[in-house]
Amino acid sequence: MLLFFSFGSGEIFLIIIVLVVVFGPKRIPEVARNLGKIINEMKTASSDFKNEIDKEVQRIDRETRYTEFLKEKKETANQAKSTTEPADETEKTREDKGAEPETLK
Repeated sequence: MLLFFSFGSGEIFLIIIVLVVVFGPKRIPEVARNLGKIINEMKTASSDFKNEIDKEVQRIDRETRYTEFLKEKKETANQAKSTTEPADETEKTREDKGAEPETLK
């Protein structure tokens, strides 16, 4: 809480007196009500703005994680492919030499 922007009690009292003189005692409730509405609208707009920024940050984070996941998946597939290729080549060289391919026991 801002504590009235660090105003002292004498300063707040002076502001109230000025408000009574400028607006008159009959209009002060109306002015206070309008001021309250304005402050409420500003809070709502501020929270909406914050929510939109948070949604965008979450979307970007989600996209980044998904991209990293796809990259890791591709790397894993490439590693798996590279480990299976030599076995295939060995089998091909055996066939070229006339040897029987290994069978599963």
